[in-house]
Amino acid sequence: MSSISLQSSLPKTYKIIDITQETENVRIYTFDGSLGAKPGQFLMVWLPGVDEKPFSVAFDDGATTRIAFFAVGPMSEALAQCNVGDLVGLRGPYGTHYEWEPGQHLALVAGGYGAAPMFFLASEAGQHGTTIDVIVGARAKEHLLFLDKLESLPNVALHIATDDGSQGFKGYNVTVLEKMLEVTQDTKTDDPAVDQVFACGPEIMLKATLGICNKYDVPCQLSMERYMKCGYGICGNCVMDPLGVRMCVEGPVVKGEVANKLEEFGKYHRDSVGRKHEF
Repeated sequence: MSSISLQSSLPKTYKIIDITQETENVRIYTFDGSLGAKPGQFLMVWLPGVDEKPFSVAFDDGATTRIAFFAVGPMSEALAQCNVGDLVGLRGPYGTHYEWEPGQHLALVAGGYGAAPMFFLASEAGQHGTTIDVIVGARAKEHLLFLDKLESLPNVALHIATDDGSQGFKGYNVTVLEKMLEVTQDTKTDDPAVDQVFACGPEIMLKATLGICNKYDVPCQLSMERYMKCGYGICGNCVMDPLGVRMCVEGPVVKGEVANKLEEFGKYHRDSVGRKHEF
């Protein structure tokens, strides 16, 4: 267990310096400071008198921090009412992060607003001589995120999939991944095989990604979402059966060999009082 300093365990206020409406439902907030986050980590975002919730880090360049969110509950709806210049409490960063080696060929699978942390990952990994295929999926083209930003990155090939076929491949992003792994395994070319698969998005998508990576014997790292209250392993609300690993400390990014041992993965999750809810 990594130690968390008292300073990072208490919220500190940061000013919103920019707001971007990425899609009809998704907003991006940029704050005036860095928390030193790495791709895959999360922050606890606090609105006094409202609530505190975890949010994935969409970007941290050492000077500013960004989050991307969809207003789907009281906390995020209240956050969506904030304006440039407002102060928001942030603490962290927390959890594990994606890990890669320089020069590797990476395949990134992004579903929904999982495209935000995948952009952060691609921008960081691209600085280390990696070759990156990013597969972005959504229900329809109006829900696709970060396409222009991803296309602007060096050494990145962008693949798009929509359920309704309104843009890119008609079908799921995991189908595109499987076709990619079939080619790299079965075709004798000079192109490098995929060394690792990283994924962030809905749990059913993550479960499918794990199954494909198991099939083709490709290492993967998956970002798992669970109901987190404290962020640093004290409350135990985000533990997963049967290992008891805490997603705020031993996760949210877990390797495939760990995910294979989590019996609840892809089956159910727990709410704020521990009740099971099936996917």
